[in-house]
Amino acid sequence: MPTSSASTTDSAKSASGGVQSLERAFDLLERMADAGGEVGLSELSVSSGLPLPTIHRLMRTLVVCGYVRQQPNRRYALGPRLIRLGESAARLLGTWARPCLARLVEETGETANMALLDGDEIVYVAQVPSKHSMRMFTEVGRRVLPHSTGVGKALLAGFPDDEVRALLARTGMPAATDRTITTPDGFLAALADVRQAGYAVDDNEQEIGVRCLAVPVPDSPTPAAISISGPAGRVTESATEKIVPVLRQVAVELSQALTTSGPAV
Repeated sequence: MPTSSASTTDSAKSASGGVQSLERAFDLLERMADAGGEVGLSELSVSSGLPLPTIHRLMRTLVVCGYVRQQPNRRYALGPRLIRLGESAARLLGTWARPCLARLVEETGETANMALLDGDEIVYVAQVPSKHSMRMFTEVGRRVLPHSTGVGKALLAGFPDDEVRALLARTGMPAATDRTITTPDGFLAALADVRQAGYAVDDNEQEIGVRCLAVPVPDSPTPAAISISGPAGRVTESATEKIVPVLRQVAVELSQALTTSGPAV
């Protein structure tokens, strides 16, 4: 029985009803991002299970479109055209998150934030400020290292310890305050506490006088977390017991908002 040609296979619909070549191309882009942004064809073949000719054809198309570039060493890297897409998507993500963050402010009284893990850094993509005259403010678009933030702990708690150690080795662990965790072992112990408690705390570690509580957004299309931040005198241990359940509930609602598909076309 003759086999179908590669072009027929790539243009065929997948079991989910999508176009198989598109699904494969996006899968390769995500695998490149997971690998740090630069990979060789053989690595992609091993991780994806696709034959080299198929990967080469898809990558050639992505290179022509500007979404991938071929390096002098013949490896492939994510291309600059993805930056515009990512920035636009991040802005929309912040827009979609604002109603949930606004509810979080109403329920807790403190400033609410949403942050993503972008490479090795935390980037804040949305914020709704507290109505208190004394409140915390983080500029949307600000980038920080994850080891000194509640959202960073909430996000990295979902990663294996060896991946966390590798990230910390790349970024270093500079002290933002005298309360910042500055050793990998200390940070991994803090992540173990996060996994057990189900939420993360930044206790004067990014800025003296400020406490933050954070939880991951479950099943988010990209690793995301939400948090509240406020003066340490307001975000006390007793307040934490009331705030954390609200954080978890809002995180679930935000997850549903982000993962709900639009109308079928």
